[in-house]
Amino acid sequence: MYLLYLDDSGAIDDPGCDFSVLAGFSIFETGTHWVEQDLEAIAHKHFPNFEMEFHGAPMRCGRGMWRGIPKEARFAALEEALGLIRNRKSAIRVFASVVDKKAASGLDISEYHFTQVSSRFDMFLQRIYRREKRPARGIVILDKSKSEYAIQRMARTFKHSGHAYGLLRNFSEVPLFLDSQSSRLIQLADLVAYSIYRQYQKGDDRFFSIVRESFDSEGSLVHGLHVLS
Repeated sequence: MYLLYLDDSGAIDDPGCDFSVLAGFSIFETGTHWVEQDLEAIAHKHFPNFEMEFHGAPMRCGRGMWRGIPKEARFAALEEALGLIRNRKSAIRVFASVVDKKAASGLDISEYHFTQVSSRFDMFLQRIYRREKRPARGIVILDKSKSEYAIQRMARTFKHSGHAYGLLRNFSEVPLFLDSQSSRLIQLADLVAYSIYRQYQKGDDRFFSIVRESFDSEGSLVHGLHVLS
């Protein structure tokens, strides 16, 4: 079973955000434990006496619980956490949908994001089947939000009636939702989404450069990143 952890960055209804992002990473079920352990080690290394949650925007800006934590420690933890993806390039694939809201007139951006990311994850699972001749199934896991019902409804529709590119054929269940405070892997998806948002919103590639080569791809063709601009 492949798990796709997703989070968003750049609020759709915030006029101060020009871009909206839905992004995260896929990993085989047996790999989650080791990534979680490595994230715990990074947290303990930099913040041994601090119960912290990896959360991109507050960590970068030093807001909320991160106020007073030295910038060097915050940035080092961000970079090391994202480095877990870069260092597992063969096992972890990044998927992202990026929308320039000026180009999205008339679109339901949430539905557009989910269509792009879910269909690309499904194509990834299809490629595994073609290449290895073994069924590959997937589940999408997101941070808890007010959009749970809408996303689950979309997934059912895409599986049984189809979306703009066909049917979702390899999903084992509708998307699941977890509290990010309880899941280090949802927290890592947050960092991925934020790194991509910073690249497109601010032209800041400090964090994006770490995951740039990890988008799902086949040869020179990059499948895992879609940009509407």
